Amino acid sequence: MRQAGRAAAQVLDYLTPHVQAGISTSALNDLAHDYITNTLNCIPAPLNYKGFPKSICTSVNHVVCHGIPDDKKLKNGDIINIDITVIKDGWHGDTSKMFLIGQCPAHAIRLCKVAQECMHVGINRVKPGVSLYEIGYAIEQYAKKNYCSSVHEFCGHGIGRDFHEKNFQVLHYGDPDLKSFILREGMTFTIEPMINLGKRHIKILNDEWTVVTKDKSLSAQWEHTLLVTHDGVEILTLRTEEQ
Repeated sequence: MRQAGRAAAQVLDYLTPHVQAGISTSALNDLAHDYITNTLNCIPAPLNYKGFPKSICTSVNHVVCHGIPDDKKLKNGDIINIDITVIKDGWHGDTSKMFLIGQCPAHAIRLCKVAQECMHVGINRVKPGVSLYEIGYAIEQYAKKNYCSSVHEFCGHGIGRDFHEKNFQVLHYGDPDLKSFILREGMTFTIEPMINLGKRHIKILNDEWTVVTKDKSLSAQWEHTLLVTHDGVEILTLRTEEQ
C-alpha cells in the first residue's frame, strides 16, 4: 500500500507543471496514462472500472467528482480536481488535489483552501478507537463553519486489493449509524471530502458519471489514502510538496 500510494502521488507531481490554461483534460489524461503505465509500471484503476472510459478523473469548476476528460481546454480562472488511482502489484493508491488555473477569483481560492482543510480536519482525528462518525461530523462542521457544504452522496472508502472495499464507507458528515464503526490499527481507507460553495445537493449528468452541483456553485475536493497506525495515522499518498 505504501508503494501504491507513493506511485499515485508521483502522478500528481508529474502532472503539476502541465496543468495550466490551454491544455485539455484529455491531454492531461493521455500524459497520466503514459506515465502510469510506462514509467511507473502501474495500472490506471479508473480505466474501464464499471465502464469509466478514461484513466483519470478531471472535475472542473462546478463538477463535484467523476468528471470525464475531454477536449475542452482549461482557461484562466478555472479550478480543477485531478483524481488519480493506480494499481501497483495488486494494491491501490488513491489521491486527488485541486489546481488553480491562472488568476482565480477570491471565492474560488477560498473554497479550495477550505476543502483541503476539511480533509486535514478528518485526517487529524484518525487513530485506533475513533469512530467514522467522529471523522465525518468534524468535517461537515468545519465546512459549515466556513459557510460551505459537504456532499453526502459520495464518500471515502476502504481501499487495498479492492478499489472500493465493501461495507467500509467514510462519510463526510455525521451519520449516527457510523458510531459503531471503530478504527483499528492496519486499516487503510481514503478521506476525500467534496465541499461546495453553495448547497450540498448534486445531480448526475446523462453520461452517468459526471456529478455536478445542483445550484451550479463551485465544488472542490482533496483526497489522501491513509493507514491507521498504532497511535495515529500515516498518509500514504503524500506529494513532494507536502513532505
